[in-house]
Amino acid sequence: MTVAGLSQALLMVMQMAVFALSLGLTLISFQSYRQRQSKRLESAFIGFAFLSMGVGFTTIVSQFPDPMTLFRVVETVPFIVGFGMLYVSLYR
Repeated sequence: MTVAGLSQALLMVMQMAVFALSLGLTLISFQSYRQRQSKRLESAFIGFAFLSMGVGFTTIVSQFPDPMTLFRVVETVPFIVGFGMLYVSLYR
């Protein structure tokens, strides 16, 4: 295996780790929301869900050799919504 191939494999493993961690946070926040239904926990759950979508889109888009600007916009929108919802949950 070449250095480029090894670095690609390492990048893929790290991206999958980030995705797994984001899904774990989403699951924990969902469980917390189900136990004690409040607007703060609901906003936090929605925020983490959108952040997980953003991580998933980023992982997919990174597989394209030269992604179009539209793909970059699509992968950025879930991050904006996710961080916005986390802000709302902490602000309440």
